[in-house]
Amino acid sequence: MAFWIVAAALALGVAALLALAMLRARRGRTLDPGASDVRVYRDQLAEIDRDLARGVLSVEEAGQVRIEISRRLLDADRKAAAVAEEDTGPQRGTVVAALAVGAVVVAGTVALYARIGAPGYPDLPLAARIEMADAARANRPSQSAAEAEVAARIPPVTNADPRHLELVDQLRSALAERPGDLTGHQLLARNEAALGNFTEARRAQSRVVELMGDRATGADYADLADLMILAAGGFVSPEAEEVLLQALRRDMNNATALYYSGLLYAQTGRPDSAFAIWRRLLERSTPDDPWYLPIRAQIEDMAMRAGVDYTPPAPPVRNGEGDAVPRGPSAADIAAAQDMSAEDRQAMIENMVAGLSDRLATEGGSAEDWARLITALGVLGRTDEARAIADEALTAFAAEPDSLPLIEDARQRAGLAE
Repeated sequence: MAFWIVAAALALGVAALLALAMLRARRGRTLDPGASDVRVYRDQLAEIDRDLARGVLSVEEAGQVRIEISRRLLDADRKAAAVAEEDTGPQRGTVVAALAVGAVVVAGTVALYARIGAPGYPDLPLAARIEMADAARANRPSQSAAEAEVAARIPPVTNADPRHLELVDQLRSALAERPGDLTGHQLLARNEAALGNFTEARRAQSRVVELMGDRATGADYADLADLMILAAGGFVSPEAEEVLLQALRRDMNNATALYYSGLLYAQTGRPDSAFAIWRRLLERSTPDDPWYLPIRAQIEDMAMRAGVDYTPPAPPVRNGEGDAVPRGPSAADIAAAQDMSAEDRQAMIENMVAGLSDRLATEGGSAEDWARLITALGVLGRTDEARAIADEALTAFAAEPDSLPLIEDARQRAGLAE
């Protein structure tokens, strides 16, 4: 409440200053030069008497000068009176305009703050927000507490296939007798998850990682983190965070671990870090990836909270069968172009290259899109452009080793081999 009182006082103060300035400007205009002339002529009349007393003017001359100055005085007085009379009408309009300006300032201030401000919240400097985020991260509930809360809130699955339940129960009994059966625990983790028993699935996957020891991969740890977070109702606990770190130490590009790392930052008040992780992941993902839609649903809000103006890239166009349609000339397009006349082939490839180049420049694209552009430029004989695009692509996808062979293959087909 105190904030709104202070804000209202400031807005009203600014509005009052603007209105006062307008009124003063109006009053200033009423000081017509005619009013100053009246004072000057009156001073001149007094001066005539002094000149007459000193003998500078004769009585006849003084009379003539007095008549002329008196005439001018009367004329200036009439002009000043006319200006003052004119000013009495528009003065009301000036007051109305001043009030309107004040109302616009106050209403505009409230509307602007309602849009970009945070009513009810105190000032939060960056250092204070980071400190609050660190405190939220340090004081999160544990994995067991989160699982217990979810278990009390969400009823168990009761509509599963009885035969499936029977088989899973038999698998549990078998593993109780063979606790070192790695394949059995992998199978149990998948089936428990399919039944919605995420806590049991998490335990089975924990046993998988334990049995694998140093052979456990980033994907194994990412699967464990996935099950832990599902068991906790989407909450990233401190234990799940540690598992995510283990996954990323083994595979820094593991997409599941990256998605949940971004979710961790989103849950603990660090939208800047969440946005940075999700943006990189989204821009190299496809709609078929399980994290694609969750990121698209949240990333614009995360960008806004991070103070970033961001528009997600448009999803790829799909054909009638639901498959993504590659953007730009494919290898088949380029092969077909070889059978055309030189003019037709040149026109077709030029159009394809222009469209693909524009899309990559404005929206970005996958390694496949970059490879198609490099190949097409090579077909056109524009080797300098193809080499520049290839160098740029190698830099852009340096952190994605799986994408580099596509770029290198396109270099070969474009005739850029060293």
